[in-house]
Amino acid sequence: MLELKDISAGYGRINALSGVGLKVDAGRVVALLGANGAGKTTTLNCISRVVALTSGEIHFEGQRVDRLASEDMVARGVCQVPEGREIFARMSVRENLEIGAHLRRDTAVIRQDLDRVCEYFPRLRQRFAQEAGTLSGGEQQMLLIARALMGRPKLLLLDEPSLGLSPLLVEQIFAIIRQLNKEGLTILLVEQNARIALNVSDYAYILENGEIAFEGNSADLVRDDRVRQAYLGA
Repeated sequence: MLELKDISAGYGRINALSGVGLKVDAGRVVALLGANGAGKTTTLNCISRVVALTSGEIHFEGQRVDRLASEDMVARGVCQVPEGREIFARMSVRENLEIGAHLRRDTAVIRQDLDRVCEYFPRLRQRFAQEAGTLSGGEQQMLLIARALMGRPKLLLLDEPSLGLSPLLVEQIFAIIRQLNKEGLTILLVEQNARIALNVSDYAYILENGEIAFEGNSADLVRDDRVRQAYLGA
């Protein structure tokens, strides 16, 4: 579904990515791991066309897309859940969800999708009229994921979904991620908790200083001594 071919990107004179290549097959969960500053979020932002490439190519469903605008990527089915609780704080929960469907015109189906995302996140229905900025941190993370789902994504880019959440909420969020994938959604996951990311994913890449240092089936990486010592605390 997605292929990055030797992409490089940066901010001014700072090079954040150098020759990164990865693939995400349809129907799979692929994890992108690494220390802070390794280039994980930059990779997602390049895919969603928020950050421009300095070299390389991005292909989605067999077509080159690295010259498209970010809204074109959403229209093609690539939706990103950013880290840092980037919600519209002064707008209601329902308005935040409706913004996720802003490129769609199928009004009746949008109403059905509102019901569908609230089946995943029942608390959101209870807070439809509430200002999003008054939600708890866990509820805001739920809202971010639900808003992306309102775009009917083919590929969901998840950036640090467990950040700042209690262990119980992390379990709940990842149970939903597993369910979404079981229902056919393809997911590229950036996650600080390497252990849980490897447990939920099929394949994983590990970035170091903007380059791919390790890659492989997630079950194999869990048993790799280098990965265990550097990222799993073992």
